[in-house]
Amino acid sequence: MFLYIKRKNRTSVFSLFLVIFTASNQINSPMKKIVFALCFVIGLSSIHAQTKEELNALQKEKNDSIAVLKGKADDIQAQIDALPGWRLKATGTIGGSVSGFNNWYSKESPNSSVGNFGVNLNAFADLIEEKYFWKNATNINIGCVKFDDKDDPSDSDAYEVATDVFSLSSLYGYKVSKTFAVSALMEYRSTLVQNFNDPGFLDLGVGGTWTPLPELTVVIHPANYNFVFSKGDSQYDSTFGAKVVADYTRSFGGLNLKSNLSVFMSYEGSNYSNYTWTNSFSYTLWKSLGVGFDFGLRKNKQEALNYALDTDPDATFDTIDNDLQSYWLVGLNITLD
Repeated sequence: MFLYIKRKNRTSVFSLFLVIFTASNQINSPMKKIVFALCFVIGLSSIHAQTKEELNALQKEKNDSIAVLKGKADDIQAQIDALPGWRLKATGTIGGSVSGFNNWYSKESPNSSVGNFGVNLNAFADLIEEKYFWKNATNINIGCVKFDDKDDPSDSDAYEVATDVFSLSSLYGYKVSKTFAVSALMEYRSTLVQNFNDPGFLDLGVGGTWTPLPELTVVIHPANYNFVFSKGDSQYDSTFGAKVVADYTRSFGGLNLKSNLSVFMSYEGSNYSNYTWTNSFSYTLWKSLGVGFDFGLRKNKQEALNYALDTDPDATFDTIDNDLQSYWLVGLNITLD
């Protein structure tokens, strides 16, 4: 029993039992066992308490050592990240649910099936060299929903696209200092599943890029042309203006964050300006798997006018409401480095 007790505690253990044994010899036989048992329990409790304190101290020492080693590992990783070459990463969030009802009479449609499915993908491929960089990124967000009333023959059981976002960008910069580069940017935004390139927005511009932190890239291009592609009779115009992009990508332990703000400011007025802000948060729970939350915001008055003309042929920029567009998704996240 005492083989598990530390050596420095053995002396006190034997002394304790010597006292217990001596005292027990002076007590009648029935009481000996009781006294001996009580003293034995009290003695073990005292020894256990001492051992627990020692283990807590040892645990703290090991935790401090782990923190030091983690700091050194992070420093080494920072040196690896600073080396020239390609950096590749992809993270995706998947969410969805399905449900079915049969003879559920408390519902308006007692025989029905409901489903929704969404996926968001963020990926980048960056080439970092001593004198230049080339950063490429894409974002895809697709969401589908269905509601099938089985008692209505005209009701479709097919999934319909509810969210459809696609963007692709490529930024090249030649470094004139450690944090500033002259740069050129190509950025394309459209839908992917429905009405691809109708409309489609293509930005081509030149200017400067500021990188105050390895995780932060700020693009300022005062010379940018915003090409707008559309089919049929639509209200879209291409204009010249300024482009500002801010991209932040960071990992904190198991937490991954990516935020991208893209703004086009037309020199012909706010009616032709637009912005898109996308955000992705994920937390890794096991290996590459975790939970994720994605959301995006956008304002585009040309899109708002084109949508309003479907119901009001007399709509103009002055009569429409340019409401904030948004999407969000929560689900399982997968991260690949």
